[in-house]
Amino acid sequence: MENTQNKPYSVLLYYCYAQIENPEEYREEHHLFCVENNIRGRIIISDEGLNGTVSGLIEDCEKYMAYVKSDPRFAKTEFKIDYHDTHTFAKIHVRYKPEIVHSSLRHLDPNVKTGKHLEPEEFKKMKDQEDVVILDVRSNYEHELGRFKNAITLDIDNFRDFPEKVKELEHLKNKKVLTYCTGGIKCEKASAFLLEQGFEDVYQLHGGIIKYGMEAGGEDFEGKCYVFDNRIAVDVNKVNPTIISTCHVCGTASDRMVNCANPSCNEHLAICEKCGWELEGACSVECKEHPEKRPYDGTGYYQKNTNGYNPYKGLHRKPNKDLIQKLHGESANSCV
Repeated sequence: MENTQNKPYSVLLYYCYAQIENPEEYREEHHLFCVENNIRGRIIISDEGLNGTVSGLIEDCEKYMAYVKSDPRFAKTEFKIDYHDTHTFAKIHVRYKPEIVHSSLRHLDPNVKTGKHLEPEEFKKMKDQEDVVILDVRSNYEHELGRFKNAITLDIDNFRDFPEKVKELEHLKNKKVLTYCTGGIKCEKASAFLLEQGFEDVYQLHGGIIKYGMEAGGEDFEGKCYVFDNRIAVDVNKVNPTIISTCHVCGTASDRMVNCANPSCNEHLAICEKCGWELEGACSVECKEHPEKRPYDGTGYYQKNTNGYNPYKGLHRKPNKDLIQKLHGESANSCV
């Protein structure tokens, strides 16, 4: 995406399936690089690869992308790049997890077998053919905000529920199935699982909704795309945009996503501006009256308290003399 408005920060979305033999060791190295280059965001390191959404000054993000791609294991990583006025994250979190996206499909390796990758323009040409079905593999709160026209959606709260729901798609095995998600990572496993279950003609939108918006104008993507940073939702369609989500409170058309002001609820929901102010950022009268309700400023986003935030926290979990020396004199106690 060209930076036409000269915004100083980049937002990067990426993933790479690649074997990492010592993921905890690499996690520490990766975390340190982010700290030293003012990269913020959420990064998952796993035995099967890495997955992240980060933000930083454009020049810092350029260094970060070069750092990732300089490792032969991740040389093929493709970054989706957007631009913003500020950081879209307040902190840096680099965590080890068993999977780079929780799928309950750990036995599948997308590097061995997965659906055919379609570039955005290819997806655009295929999506309206008679023998094609478009399958959204994301969760309810995502596809309720935005989805492709005529897409099949699944009633799932988490991607790990996807395998069970595939049983409902048996009647589509004779169709060309085009899967899509936000950035492409879920489709790697979803399309592989469909092939495993006997679907023969399976495709995936390479780079997901985000790349489709950047390279193909977002045509026929209805609503907004839910993203996992402080922006919450972004525009995709520059050709024929529309709103498909409705206000959780009054039912009027609204793609304005807010976090319920009641931290015990904390749901991400579409709530129109009028209802937002009337309920003081809550999703219901009950949540409005909750004793711990957060003050509402009209945005519906609540930044986590960063007082005392230490970017080195969690950097090393075991004594590591080499890393300690890299911390420019930081003591071991400051990093745990």
